[in-house]
Amino acid sequence: MKRLTRMKNWRWPCTSSTRTLCGMTSLAIRSEETNCKIAREIVGANGLDSFAYTQLLQDIVEQHSLMEGKAIHGHVMKRGGCVDLFAWNTFINMYCKCGSLADAHRVFDEITMRNTVSWVALIQGHLQNENFMEAWLLFVKLTRQGYELNAFAFTTVLKVLVNLEFVEAGSCIHGLIIRLAFDDHTFVGSALIELYSECGCIQEARKVFDGIVEKDLVLWTGMIDAYAQNACSEQAFGLFCQMRNVGLKPNPFTFSALIKACACLEDEGLGRSIHGFVIKKKLDSDFFVGSALLDMYAACGELRDARLVFEMLPHSSVVIWSYMIARSAQFSESKEALMLFQRMQQALVPANQFTYSSVLQACSSMASLALGKQVHCHIQKTGYDSSIFASNALMDVYVKCGEMEDALRVFGNLHHKNDVSWNTIIVGYAQLGHSEGALKFFHKMLGFCVQVTDVTLSSTLCACASLAALEIGIQIHSLAVKTVYDRDVVVGNALIDMYAKCGNIKDAHKVFDLMNEHDIISWNALITGYSLHGLGLDALKLFDTMLADDLQPNSVTFVGVLSACSNAGLVKHGLSYFQSMAKEHLIVPGMEHYTCIVMLLGRSGCLREAMEFIRDMPMKPDVMVWRAMLGACVIYNNLEFGKVSAQHVLELEPLDHSTYVLVSNMCAAAGRWKDVAGIRKFMREKGLKKEPGLSWIEIQGRVHSFAMGDLSHPQIMEIKETLEWLKEKLHRAGYVPDRNVILHDVGEDQKEQLLWLHSERLAIALGFINLPTGSPIRIIKNLRVCSDCHAAIKYISKVVDREIIVRDMNRFHHFKNGICSCGDYW
Repeated sequence: MKRLTRMKNWRWPCTSSTRTLCGMTSLAIRSEETNCKIAREIVGANGLDSFAYTQLLQDIVEQHSLMEGKAIHGHVMKRGGCVDLFAWNTFINMYCKCGSLADAHRVFDEITMRNTVSWVALIQGHLQNENFMEAWLLFVKLTRQGYELNAFAFTTVLKVLVNLEFVEAGSCIHGLIIRLAFDDHTFVGSALIELYSECGCIQEARKVFDGIVEKDLVLWTGMIDAYAQNACSEQAFGLFCQMRNVGLKPNPFTFSALIKACACLEDEGLGRSIHGFVIKKKLDSDFFVGSALLDMYAACGELRDARLVFEMLPHSSVVIWSYMIARSAQFSESKEALMLFQRMQQALVPANQFTYSSVLQACSSMASLALGKQVHCHIQKTGYDSSIFASNALMDVYVKCGEMEDALRVFGNLHHKNDVSWNTIIVGYAQLGHSEGALKFFHKMLGFCVQVTDVTLSSTLCACASLAALEIGIQIHSLAVKTVYDRDVVVGNALIDMYAKCGNIKDAHKVFDLMNEHDIISWNALITGYSLHGLGLDALKLFDTMLADDLQPNSVTFVGVLSACSNAGLVKHGLSYFQSMAKEHLIVPGMEHYTCIVMLLGRSGCLREAMEFIRDMPMKPDVMVWRAMLGACVIYNNLEFGKVSAQHVLELEPLDHSTYVLVSNMCAAAGRWKDVAGIRKFMREKGLKKEPGLSWIEIQGRVHSFAMGDLSHPQIMEIKETLEWLKEKLHRAGYVPDRNVILHDVGEDQKEQLLWLHSERLAIALGFINLPTGSPIRIIKNLRVCSDCHAAIKYISKVVDREIIVRDMNRFHHFKNGICSCGDYW
């Protein structure tokens, strides 16, 4: 709240002998020559003195006419020695008010005998121009040079500290105020209350309030507003009642504070009562009251009533327009926000940086690149392209529309970047699947010593989860522990997701246990994590625990639960949970839930039941449902249902290369090589290429990738030797290769050679060479692990006594002592 102050109409002192100049100077001095001519006439007639110059400068300040002020300054310099310190202080004030701090400093430096007013005038200039640190340093110099401190100096520096949120320095100034006996001064007390309120020290603010004996309306209103700002709404209303009991009548600022308290409570009824009282007092068109009413109705979710209030207010203020546009954008009323912006332009109200950021938020919600570019052009024309708020919002538009190059261009042109600027790019990279780009930009951000936030940490952890980059994820976790965000819910949820997707479900659960509070996302992340690791029963236990804690599941929760049943082959449990969605939890199953049931039935070999389930669906099955059915047909080599499923997939996505590959694999497994050749010929004619099987392994922060038969790695000779050693040990242990997984028309010996060149085996061999003895080997594969590699890795884990963790396209496989966590069901 902009605090009401008694000094807002204060003018520099003027004697009665100079009052005759008021009429003459109000005639408007249009140019330097005219101004000097009038000054010369006044000098000739009345003998212009220091106070007369002061009156001239007061009128110039009101007109914000810098050129005329400089003309008067020049006239004084020509006359020489005609003004005293009082007038020179007025010159400092004039230059500050007209935005020319350099000239104000020049006058200040030329004054040989300064006083406190000289310093305070310059400090106020920096405060008005938002140079808060410079203002604070000037005050420090003022005190060190021994100048007398007064109430004017204290109120000014306290406003500086409010903007710096420097509560420690504020406490020191408070001590100085008490020592100099200004603690009972209402102006100083109001400034102290505002400082403590902004810093969240509401009890200290109340102590200041109670310490002042003669309280005026400004002080009462300031304390009520402090309570409202710090979500102490009941105390705010209690203090208001006390204020009424002492006979003080509320002003517009009091009402705006009370309405703000209603917004904190989200009490629409109480807010309407105060609105009615405001109308009776004929204050409903007041700027501050109207702004508070807009905020209150919006906070209560009543955007329609907020619009009605908006239409009742004068439309001359950019603040009102910007606020209404912002609220419309936040309520996903993007078209309404853009219409308001159009009306604002027609009303000839110039937009500011906050207006543009809200308009761009609407463009971002609509993912409208064309509108975003139009607003970008408008920003450049009005000179707000260097604004941090507008630029950050602009980057967000480009990111949401997938235009990272444009977002990076805006970022590069921004001279003063903040954490939001960096986070916008990092989030953009992560959301668009460019996880490596997100981590590189994060590293660059740290190099510039930018303070990380919860958004930074959660976004980079998301990138680590996507890459399964456990080592980097652990480093980011360590960084989070060093900040205030280690127990933050958002960061905690991201850590659970990262550890689960990087193959470390135990640490994911540890993070969950260490969190101070859990939301539905926390539970969903852990349930999905257990599902991903094939630990279906553990996932279902977690779900039961969540229900016991009276937390209502959502649709995402049931995706995790049904996936857990699917991965563990728990058909009866899965169907029971599916039925309970609508009956017990009033959640209408979506396409993703039907897909889970098809996968559950299909993986369990119930292909006919899965086809019947699809036919009975209340909506038309999408491509994901038919792909799930096709995948199940491939596992059980059911060519009949497989062809039906493939036909439906290709009807929806005619150029889906994976479908052709899966049908080709089924034909190859059935020995129908002519059909295989025909499918491959068709794919070549259409330009469709099979997605190559790739495997990744992370070693000391570097990711190594392998394709089938890839011999390009620098350590390939060592890899071959390791594979030969493993091959010999596995044959001795009883391993028999399944040559049928090689779907090529080649000899049996060649098939076995190809098996040992599968990408996951190459990656495992590199792990044996480079990772410390006894440490787990973690592999990522983009396709489903073939049955022979699955059997071979079980043997490897047993004969070398090493845990091997493989994440394929469906789930995690934990191989240990010859056993896989999936129970050979995947």
